[in-house]
Amino acid sequence: MEQKRTCQTDRRERSIVMVTYPDAHILDVVGPLEVLTGAKYFLPAGPNPYGVSVVAKSPGAIATTSGLTLTADRSFADATDDTAPIDTLIVAGGHGTMAAVGDAELLAYVRTAATRARRIVSICTGAMILAEIGLLDGKRACTHWWWCPILEKRYPKVQVERDAIYLRDGNIWTSAGVTAGMDLALALVEMDWGHDVALQVARYNVMYMMRPGGQSQFSAHLVARHAEDPAIDDTLKHILANPGDPLTVTALAARACLSERTFARRFRAATGMTPAAHVETARVQSARVALETTAQSIEHIARDTGFDNAERMRRAFQRHLGISATEYRDRFRRSGPDRIRDGPA
Repeated sequence: MEQKRTCQTDRRERSIVMVTYPDAHILDVVGPLEVLTGAKYFLPAGPNPYGVSVVAKSPGAIATTSGLTLTADRSFADATDDTAPIDTLIVAGGHGTMAAVGDAELLAYVRTAATRARRIVSICTGAMILAEIGLLDGKRACTHWWWCPILEKRYPKVQVERDAIYLRDGNIWTSAGVTAGMDLALALVEMDWGHDVALQVARYNVMYMMRPGGQSQFSAHLVARHAEDPAIDDTLKHILANPGDPLTVTALAARACLSERTFARRFRAATGMTPAAHVETARVQSARVALETTAQSIEHIARDTGFDNAERMRRAFQRHLGISATEYRDRFRRSGPDRIRDGPA
């Protein structure tokens, strides 16, 4: 059985506007953009999925905290005169954020651009800029863990969630520090082009679609792994595509044409996990997708994803995510076609 692949049919180019400033963190800019633009490698031939414009106080070189420079395409003044719709407005973070918060021209541009953006995103401390112009008032938001107390104190109307990697409240998305912006961008790819494209982008960038640790266990849907051992790589794909099958070591070893002992040894060498641990992880991720996107009963999902019953699935969710399957559905189930998640993923 092959893994089902889907992608959206709306192939218009989506405009991405990245707002930056001196001493922004370079990864806050290029990390999300690499994830977003990487979707083009896994979509049918046609327009690029995203057209990117980098905007700053003036066009040209922008120094970042690393000492490397970025090149801004347009100034805030020029970009303000552009009345075309923006698909995604992204505000970068970095050590220069506090100076940026005092830049009236930058704040005016972000305020104006936000009115014509389908969604508004902050990376890391970029949340401070959104908060400064009131876009986060009454909303749930996150930022780098070190800056959370500052965001809370300076902007008391913002509902700061300290342990989130990223989250969404309405059309506004915020993320924690640095690489969390790439997790957020991966969620945007999934929202725009479907889960299978996002999974391919994750693999291409050697990312996990579900983080194994860090500030939160909630990142996305499936663990993306790739093994150099062809037999094990094929097994991993089979497990992801068929979580409800009898995936015992005996069955998997036979499918790989290996003895159980050799299979178990090669599997652990390739993945760092036992076959049983990986199977449970894949089943949890498959169940997460079903809980988020369907109205099927928990008992039905448990059977379909190989747990056999709801109690076994509940225990697995507690081990992996720290909450039950019922609690997970209550927190993350989609409420409509324009929502993929309400909180840290």
